[in-house]
Amino acid sequence: MIFHVVPLDDWLLAPDRPYAPPVLVNGGFIPCTADEEEALAVADAHFRDTVGPLMVLMIDEHRLDARVRWEPGPQIYGRINRSAVAGMLEIERDAEGRARSLAVWS
Repeated sequence: MIFHVVPLDDWLLAPDRPYAPPVLVNGGFIPCTADEEEALAVADAHFRDTVGPLMVLMIDEHRLDARVRWEPGPQIYGRINRSAVAGMLEIERDAEGRARSLAVWS
């Protein structure tokens, strides 16, 4: 399992198509983390000002249509087919937007 931090609104933008965030177009890959703790660190460092729910996609890399490289962390070189997302966790944040914990999202 690998993890990707995403604002919920971005994930829901085009639910009938594979997920392709702007970072894929700009950088050529979708950055991911190897564990939940790293995902919290990414959220805290890069998404503190994000408005609305912030999620962690739990991605089964064996179900991805795109290639994954570990350089040193996991990076997805292509769009994320939604069938590869095994679940989502919501990032719970404090009043200043700091990531504090993860909760199962249903």
